[in-house]
Amino acid sequence: MPSVFPGMNPYLEHPDLFPGLHHLLISEIARFLSPQLRPKYRVAVEVRMYETTDDNSVTVGIPDVMVKTRQNIKNTNNTNVAVATPTPKPVKVTVPIPITLKEGYLEVKEVGTEELITTIEILSPSNKRPSKGRKVYEKKREQVLGSHTNLIEIDLLRKGKPMPMFGDHIESDYRILVCRGNRRPIADLYAFNLQDVIPAFPLPLRSGDDEPVIDLQALFTQVYDIYDYDLIVDYTQEPVPPLSAADAIWADQLLCEQGLR
Repeated sequence: MPSVFPGMNPYLEHPDLFPGLHHLLISEIARFLSPQLRPKYRVAVEVRMYETTDDNSVTVGIPDVMVKTRQNIKNTNNTNVAVATPTPKPVKVTVPIPITLKEGYLEVKEVGTEELITTIEILSPSNKRPSKGRKVYEKKREQVLGSHTNLIEIDLLRKGKPMPMFGDHIESDYRILVCRGNRRPIADLYAFNLQDVIPAFPLPLRSGDDEPVIDLQALFTQVYDIYDYDLIVDYTQEPVPPLSAADAIWADQLLCEQGLR
């Protein structure tokens, strides 16, 4: 069953669902591009790994209670017997444990030379909040933007801080950035909202080569349908993160028309 939303499905932004969607979209884009790029180019699925303890779910917690100890018992015989001070009872706390996070992305390389031509990134939740994940990605992004490599950056998350770019005063729910290495600092920004179809965009290659057009909406629809997301999502509930007031009214009407509410 296809997604009921015309573009991005906000229910798949849920922290429990987006990591899986991220992985499946990366794989689907690679599957789509591979036959169109050969024999001059190849597309590879790469994984960025880093350890972090600054996840929102990993914090040091101290219960808001006071531990009381027993009072010393007086010896009624007034003998010189030493009385040990009672040992305080332990309090349960949670300590930050390093977690290894993995983020998939794509690299398009020239066959033979193995030169990196284009990097395709889908932002993860950790890339959009103050965390080690954002710092790691920002460093990678700076390296790409400082080279001749093309960059495609896909942001399908409403929550969090968008990646920086100069002269950008556009407010939108979602973004796709296509940044060609030979045109920087100028880049193409596809800004779209919940009620819009996800725009298609070209894959930058070497000058003069035919560039495949990535229809991300079609790929997203395939992923949603093939992997039965309609059996997972409860449309009677509100999505996480919540929608704006206007989008909530629009989504409610859409879901009612589809008989899902």
